[in-house]
Amino acid sequence: MTALGDARLESLLARLHARSGAQDEALARYFGRRAQEGSLDWRALDADANRFLADKMVALEPDKALFCHRLCRALRAKRVVEVGTSFGVSTLYLAAAVRDQAARDGAPGVVIATEAEPAKAAAARAHFAEAGLAEWIDLREGDLRETLRRIEGPVDFVLMDVWTELARPALELVAPHLRSGAIVIADNTVQFRDAYADYLAFVNDPANGLRTQTLPFAGGLEMTVRCG
Repeated sequence: MTALGDARLESLLARLHARSGAQDEALARYFGRRAQEGSLDWRALDADANRFLADKMVALEPDKALFCHRLCRALRAKRVVEVGTSFGVSTLYLAAAVRDQAARDGAPGVVIATEAEPAKAAAARAHFAEAGLAEWIDLREGDLRETLRRIEGPVDFVLMDVWTELARPALELVAPHLRSGAIVIADNTVQFRDAYADYLAFVNDPANGLRTQTLPFAGGLEMTVRCG
């Protein structure tokens, strides 16, 4: 038995993770130089940074993505939101979990995915089709502050893998739809702690009905649970 129980999907994921990993050195050089120059604000990336990132996958690491898959299965998740899809690598893990749970329960399921860049959205759709998972994914192209205004039904799981300035606005849109026990995962909350300040203030505010902790994955992984 393979990790996801789907050899076709895992072959595609291995290829995509390898491609993403091959871009890591260029990412480190670029952002290292910008940081040394003092010209980089992680809370609001400028036009130059966005141009550089236009063809970069910046995929969630395999161990984190597999952890998200396992959480979705444990939650019996059938409605998942992914904030920041990029080339759709982590989306494939989420969609595989939703597909398998929906088949087990004989019920519909969906991953609501978001991506602002048309070229990345097109590439993601091609990957979804190649994996045979397109029917489980509702990819919404455009500004997530608009595309996430419509969420039908309770949400079981959220993956927050977007630039930090959009993390809190996205969560504020999704939070009213979280069912009791729903889990929200946010990536790199230790590495970019300062840039995540607004987001962390929201998840740590008792008035929002959430409980959160930082898990010891590379860069930090914030796991937040809807209580009550």
